[in-house]
Amino acid sequence: MDLAYRMVLGREPDPLGRKARLAELKQGRLDRAGVLSSLRTSPEMRGLVDSVGSAIHLSRRMFVRSLPRANSILDLGGVDLDDPRGGLVSLGYPYRFDSLTVVDLPNELRHEIYRSSERAECFVSDHGPIHYRYHSMEDLSLYADSSVDLIYSGQSIEHITRPAGEQLLAEVGRVLAPGGCFALDTPNRVATEIELMGSDRQFVDPDHEIEYRSTELEEMFDSAGLCVLRRHGLNWLPGMCERGSLSAEEIAAEPGIFDEADECYILAYVVGVE
Repeated sequence: MDLAYRMVLGREPDPLGRKARLAELKQGRLDRAGVLSSLRTSPEMRGLVDSVGSAIHLSRRMFVRSLPRANSILDLGGVDLDDPRGGLVSLGYPYRFDSLTVVDLPNELRHEIYRSSERAECFVSDHGPIHYRYHSMEDLSLYADSSVDLIYSGQSIEHITRPAGEQLLAEVGRVLAPGGCFALDTPNRVATEIELMGSDRQFVDPDHEIEYRSTELEEMFDSAGLCVLRRHGLNWLPGMCERGSLSAEEIAAEPGIFDEADECYILAYVVGVE
């Protein structure tokens, strides 16, 4: 119950809400999936989701909050222009850690929409110490073999070419500690291709080099010796392919984590070393 509230609404359950849903569970009117569904469709959730951006942010927050506890973390492409803690922590990663390193390009090499006048170096957060290193995300040569428990790539792998992505995944396999995992979320090309139909834009972001289908990512994982531990989609788009169209309202309508990855706006994976 508590986990469902934290994952969906980002807060602890209030006493009245907890009491009501526990009663429904005991009476058999709700199961565990039903609790999640009731929270996703609650007035509070609808109040949180007032635009495509906030809907996607909410889904990504839910995904990040579902990631495992880790002591040593790399956050690839993780600079947050509005938060010195970086992307992973600002999205709500709940656990304390021994070290988190945010990796991103030097400011002068970023697309102009991602540039900042400030250069963070280190930050002491409530979760633990955060350090910044500025280099390309596919080059992890600074990090020792089997030294990192969790690597996160949030909306970043699409900013490098596929060959660079393949190099990154090979490095991920080298750097991950035994039992560690690599988590990523990235736009689903099936959805973005429909969204952009009729426009002259190739990708939804001018800095994107590629947008992946699930089959392409899973092929890359397999080639790098990585196995899929969890496969999800964020922001469900039922009937998208049949309609052949996609509106902003539809993207915002169903935030959350879903099993039908190919029918969602964002692909989200957790993978490990085979």
